[in-house]
Amino acid sequence: MQHDTIRGVSRRTVLTHAGVIAAAVTVTSVVPGVATAAPKAPETTPADVPTSANGWPLEKEANHVSTVWTRPVPGTGHKLDIRIGDAEAILLHVIRRYHYEVEQLNPGDLAGWQRIGTLDEKLPESNLASGTAVRIRPAAVAEGSLFPLQEITVRDILADCEGVVRWGGDDKKVDESLFYLGHGPDSTEVRDVARRLRTGEATPGRGAGVAVDPLSRTRRDRAQRLARQQAGS
Repeated sequence: MQHDTIRGVSRRTVLTHAGVIAAAVTVTSVVPGVATAAPKAPETTPADVPTSANGWPLEKEANHVSTVWTRPVPGTGHKLDIRIGDAEAILLHVIRRYHYEVEQLNPGDLAGWQRIGTLDEKLPESNLASGTAVRIRPAAVAEGSLFPLQEITVRDILADCEGVVRWGGDDKKVDESLFYLGHGPDSTEVRDVARRLRTGEATPGRGAGVAVDPLSRTRRDRAQRLARQQAGS
C-alpha cells in the first residue's frame, strides 16, 4: 500500500538540496536539554529526481555528498544512517520512545538508510533509501511480533507524531519493524511536528523519556482515531 506518494512536486529545492549537502558536515542533532538550530533539509523534490514511495529524494550513499548521515540516537547508545533535518527529528523521537517504553534496543536492533537496489521500490520499504524510514528490530517483520501492551504503546507513539509517521504493521504487506514518514517533503505537517518535537526535547519535563500513560482514556482515544484514519488511507 502506498501513501502520499509524491513524484512531481515543486522545483524550488534544486538549490536547497545542494546547500544541505554542503552544510551537512556541520550539522548536529538536538540532545535532550540542549537547544540547537535544526538542520535544513530539502523541502521539495524536482520532478526529475528519483524518489522513494513517500516522495522524498533517494540517496546513493551516506556521509558523503548526501543528506543522509550517521546520527546518534540520544539515550540509547545506538547510531544509524538517517536523513538530517525534520526526518531525523521525528524518527529519532520514535526510536527513543520505543527504546524507553516498548522494548530496550540491543546492538543490531536498528537499521536506517539502505541503497534502493536492496529494496522493493514499489513498497514502503523503499523509504529507507531516502533516509525517511527506520527498521526497529528488523527481524520482527511478521504480524503479531508485539505483545498487546507494546502495540498500544506503539499506537501512542504514532499519535504523538500526529499522523506523519506510518507503521508497517498497518500496511497491506505487513512489516512490523518498519516506521516511515507518510508525507512528502512539501508537507507542512512534517515541519510542524518536527518543530514541536525539537522544542520538547529542549524543554525539561518534555520529550522522549518522560513518563506517559498510553492506557489513559484520552491517549487511547487519540491513538485509536489515528489508527482508523491510517487504516483507511
